[in-house]
Amino acid sequence: MLEQLKLFLLPPSASAPKTRQILVAGQVVDYHLKIGTRRLSMTIDERGLRLSAPTRLRLADIEQFIQGHSNWVVQKLDELARCDKPRQMTVKDGVTLPLLGQSIDVRVLPGANRFRWVAQTLVLEARPEADLTTLTVRALKARALNHFGERLNHYTAQINVPPPSLGLTAARTRWGSCSKHSGIRIHWRLIHLPPHLGDYVVAHEAAHLLEMNHSAKFWRIVETLYPDWQTARNELKNCTTTLPIL
Repeated sequence: MLEQLKLFLLPPSASAPKTRQILVAGQVVDYHLKIGTRRLSMTIDERGLRLSAPTRLRLADIEQFIQGHSNWVVQKLDELARCDKPRQMTVKDGVTLPLLGQSIDVRVLPGANRFRWVAQTLVLEARPEADLTTLTVRALKARALNHFGERLNHYTAQINVPPPSLGLTAARTRWGSCSKHSGIRIHWRLIHLPPHLGDYVVAHEAAHLLEMNHSAKFWRIVETLYPDWQTARNELKNCTTTLPIL
């Protein structure tokens, strides 16, 4: 299944991909192709449709891959075309950010590059030359680790297992992961979304503590922890194009 998480990431490009065109569902679509990666992948962001492919892969196979996801491509490009709110954000005094589904204000004051939370306000105490984006991300990650740690304790208690170590991830293809060796990792950008969506991801990863697979037994555990998991899973797919890019 094509992952949706890639939609909101804008990684820097090492070299300019080659632009091509393809007819998808009756409309001409530009796409950018970068050759030389380990595997075939496709992303859609504010730059449009982008693909990375191994050198050995034929162009016909690459375009067949696009056609195989034609509905998804057209839907996501249409969503971006109708989005009137820029997602690339510049952190400055007075800007607002989504936090757990609500808007918070950002205040910038003179200080020693620290942050603090005052009710629904993120206060950045920064030096004149400070990178406000980096400071903001640090604050959001701290909030995410605390919030998702509490939710992990909640869900592991329901299945009578001790909570494993919790870390944050910025992975391009997953909302979360679970490993017997490294514990559970949750994507920090989930802190922007309403709490019930983060709960689904945490419950999903907690279920992996009992079943390290996606078998029918695994999904029964998920349903026990989070009965409305299918709705949340579908909602997550539609949220990625609304996340701010910091």
